[in-house]
Amino acid sequence: MGLLDGLLAQVTENVDVKNLAARVGLTPEQIESAVSALAQAHTAPTDTVTTAAASTGLSAETLQQIVAHIGGEGALANFASLLGQQGGVLGQLGGLAEGFFGKK
Repeated sequence: MGLLDGLLAQVTENVDVKNLAARVGLTPEQIESAVSALAQAHTAPTDTVTTAAASTGLSAETLQQIVAHIGGEGALANFASLLGQQGGVLGQLGGLAEGFFGKK
């Protein structure tokens, strides 16, 4: 969770994966997968939450809570940008999300 915690710290204050997981009732691994899916979906021409919900199997309501906790759409855009700058990390996290939710 260290990489995701570090990136979240750059876009929002006082949010870490374990804390966020406890707030929304998910595991830290599910939060990592959800945030990755949200970041990937943010760059798509479709609705971010709806697209991420389809790829993760999590409800749109749960994903909306995550977006709110990380600081809204603006923070999500910053997060997506940071992931894109990490040289393949977005793909690695996306692969983790696919593996975690059994989707390929």
